[in-house]
Amino acid sequence: MELLPEGQTNQIEVLFEDQKKINEFSKLIHRKDLISTNLQKQKQEKEYLEDVSLEIELIDEDEFVNYKITSNAFIKMKQAKLVEKLENDGEELDKIIDGLENDIDEIDSRLSDLKNDLYTKFGDNINLER
Repeated sequence: MELLPEGQTNQIEVLFEDQKKINEFSKLIHRKDLISTNLQKQKQEKEYLEDVSLEIELIDEDEFVNYKITSNAFIKMKQAKLVEKLENDGEELDKIIDGLENDIDEIDSRLSDLKNDLYTKFGDNINLER
């Protein structure tokens, strides 16, 4: 918390609507951080899936391969079926990644609007940067 220099007073009144905007800004920043973390995890998972897909394609088509379905359960699948399954999993991850990126774009748009409104009213008296 910074104090104003001696003799200087703050002439800007913070209205309830302003406080609601500040709170919304804070909540959106937090939500964006959560989504960004999830997005990075999904992108990493997509990279792993692509790496595994390349390795699986090198195996003979009639050979069985273990496929992890939970943290400690595997099923045996033929290579051809597994390649198809991995392609479907990749498509689903792409949809999830696109959805998360769209969410971030929407949040960024709203954050920009809020920043504009708040900086217009409060100027240098508010800091919305990280």
